[in-house]
Amino acid sequence: MEFRHLRYFLAVAEAGHMTRAAERLGIQQPPLSLQIKALEAELGVSLFQRHPKGVSLTDAGRQFEQEARRLVDEMAAMQGRMARVARGELGLLNVGFTSSAAAHAFTPEALRACRRAWPGITLSIREDHAAGITEAVAAGRLHCGLIRVPVALPEHLSFELLLREPVVVALPVDHPLAAGVGARRGLALTDLRQEGFILVRQPGAPGLYANLLALCEARGFRPRIAAEVERMVTSLNLVAAGAGVAVVPASMRGLHPQAVTYRPLADGTPLDAPLTLVYRTAEASGPAAHFLKIVRDTARRHQARGRKGSPR
Repeated sequence: MEFRHLRYFLAVAEAGHMTRAAERLGIQQPPLSLQIKALEAELGVSLFQRHPKGVSLTDAGRQFEQEARRLVDEMAAMQGRMARVARGELGLLNVGFTSSAAAHAFTPEALRACRRAWPGITLSIREDHAAGITEAVAAGRLHCGLIRVPVALPEHLSFELLLREPVVVALPVDHPLAAGVGARRGLALTDLRQEGFILVRQPGAPGLYANLLALCEARGFRPRIAAEVERMVTSLNLVAAGAGVAVVPASMRGLHPQAVTYRPLADGTPLDAPLTLVYRTAEASGPAAHFLKIVRDTARRHQARGRKGSPR
């Protein structure tokens, strides 16, 4: 039995006449009659009673009509779903974020926009450091990711700068700089020369912290490393415990507000935290393409709000 046999049968059942059904189907009546007879032979039942004015369904034919309509409707629904998949309206989208990228207001805004615009896309979220996200995108385990500073630049990946935000110094709440010079003005890096720095381990995110260490050395001191961790959130946990200081994107300053004080760096310190989109260059269709557009549109809105003086 072929799927066209179901369509032929339903056309005859609806028309009640072989010739009229053949006209609707765009075929000749004799071949249609032969196809119906072949279907009845295959099923081992008579589906129609033939009479001079046309045909009518037998009891077996009425039962078969229900089954045939269900199958045809399911096929139509499947074809509709596959058309939506082809347009990128349905499917699974695997997205990765670093913990600091996830802390930025941009990220939940982009995710909400995607869910509103494309409710048929299922978002699967993974948190990792920048190196892990880049590797997963390159290997096809993730469609795209939001990181801070790229740690590697594979040829078949694209890295798109979305936003930049200032960094702040995270200090234990009882630290002298929390209520001293840091409370009156931005902190200079030289104010931190005696401090122990908590840094994200270099394989995870070398860019921001490599820039920080280079700036410290340019100002005449090599920072003392109190700890190296894999996640920026972990570095703030250690700051809250009094283990040292950290330099983090400003969007993370809501973490541990009772235990951590956040102070800006002095004006003119050439250090900020970018937000970077990474994706496979050839990823130009499907759910990923829709998400990339939403991310870019969301970034433009954030930039516009920033130019008007609204907080990011």
